[in-house]
Amino acid sequence: MKKKVGVILAGCGYLDGAEIRESVFTLLALDKNDAEAIIMAPNIEQHHTVNHLTGEEVNHNRNVLEESARIARGKIQDITKVNIDELDALVLPGGFGVAKNLSSLAFKGAEGKMNPEVQKVIEKVHKANKPIGAICISPAVLCLALGKEAPEVTIGNDVGTAQAIEVMGAKHINCEVDEIHIDKKLKIVTTPAYMFDDAPISKVALGIEKCVTQVMNFLK
Repeated sequence: MKKKVGVILAGCGYLDGAEIRESVFTLLALDKNDAEAIIMAPNIEQHHTVNHLTGEEVNHNRNVLEESARIARGKIQDITKVNIDELDALVLPGGFGVAKNLSSLAFKGAEGKMNPEVQKVIEKVHKANKPIGAICISPAVLCLALGKEAPEVTIGNDVGTAQAIEVMGAKHINCEVDEIHIDKKLKIVTTPAYMFDDAPISKVALGIEKCVTQVMNFLK
């Protein structure tokens, strides 16, 4: 029987939602590892919507669940409807939406708050001693949820974000784009991905595949 891995998306687009490439690479890596992706997102409005051609904010807004459905090809659930107990693991792709929609990390840093439903899923998976993978900025958001557990994570080598991670009670480990960091004690696997903004797409894909594969290895 295939392992069921929850994938939390934050919209569609790296400036205001989920990073599309990271999300697709995550789903591809799960498929390569013969896992079933249970894709989910909160049914809430985005913090804002950004024109990805100009980088400017536009005056109409979008729904996180509806936008995430673009990446999931419609096969997605409202996060409140997911049976968390059925999940064997959890993976969070990155994108600014993770820090803007799933949390307020983008605006309040270490003082930010989690979306309560996202917090609930992360906490329940973690308390069940199931592995969690986090990509790009998601490790920092994971620290908002689990900072009291003092997880070891990486977001690459961004000094400001690394400092925020330390303030949240976690430990940051510098890491290259195609590498991962494994917190064996807490079963947390992280990789920087597009925290290196100009990273080659092949190296981003490699790091994510390593991250997902290690999450699956914890289940063997």
